[in-house]
Amino acid sequence: MTTQTVDVTTTSSRTQPESGSRIGAVLRVHTVAWPLLIAWPVGILATSFLISYTIYFLIDNDQEEGFTGSVFSVFGFVLAFYLQAMAQTFPFTLGMSVTRREFFSATALLALAQSAVFAATLYLLSVVEAATDGWGVWMRMFGLARYLTDNPLLQFLTIFSTLLLTTAVAMAAGAIYQRWRATGLLAAGVGVFGLGGLAAILVTWAGWWSAVGDWFVDSPRVLPLVALPLAATAIATAIAWLALRRATP
Repeated sequence: MTTQTVDVTTTSSRTQPESGSRIGAVLRVHTVAWPLLIAWPVGILATSFLISYTIYFLIDNDQEEGFTGSVFSVFGFVLAFYLQAMAQTFPFTLGMSVTRREFFSATALLALAQSAVFAATLYLLSVVEAATDGWGVWMRMFGLARYLTDNPLLQFLTIFSTLLLTTAVAMAAGAIYQRWRATGLLAAGVGVFGLGGLAAILVTWAGWWSAVGDWFVDSPRVLPLVALPLAATAIATAIAWLALRRATP
């Protein structure tokens, strides 16, 4: 009798897929949407570059470097991808016997990898941009972090941390939607704007704006450029998990 019980248990454990394999399955599901994950951001970025380059070529701005905000299109697509991951991919993977923790872990791993790859790409493009005097037309498209620091490592980490924060905010918004639907998402938005407004009122009333500005100017660059975005990422990630663990698609 004991032997039979052991055999059944062993067989059952063999037929159950391991957590690591299920995380890998979720990653493969995510990569099915590779056009939104990679192709569309690259395509939009290339199109934006060509349009901006043509404009700067035609105006001949006489070595006065100008910034174009086209690079922010990457952040928009990152936001869109992780919103749809929470809204559409999450319910689908639950039907594959994937737990909420496994889905969240796989999505967080993908966010880390994608943010690192995109940050490295944008940083390398900014290096080429600086070496070629703005692609020969004094255009700054990729070197936004160069406005803030001359340190190459900090430039990369600034891009990486802001991309990671974008993914965390998108995951939090999508998880809130899954948990409380549109009402929860709207309430969260109102709450964030409300807290920001109250903070602005308090700082204005106390006359702290100059002190806040001095802190950003005088503090080590790593604090406002990397540490603060990563801290905000941790908060958004925690909110995403707390909402997702009780979400019912």
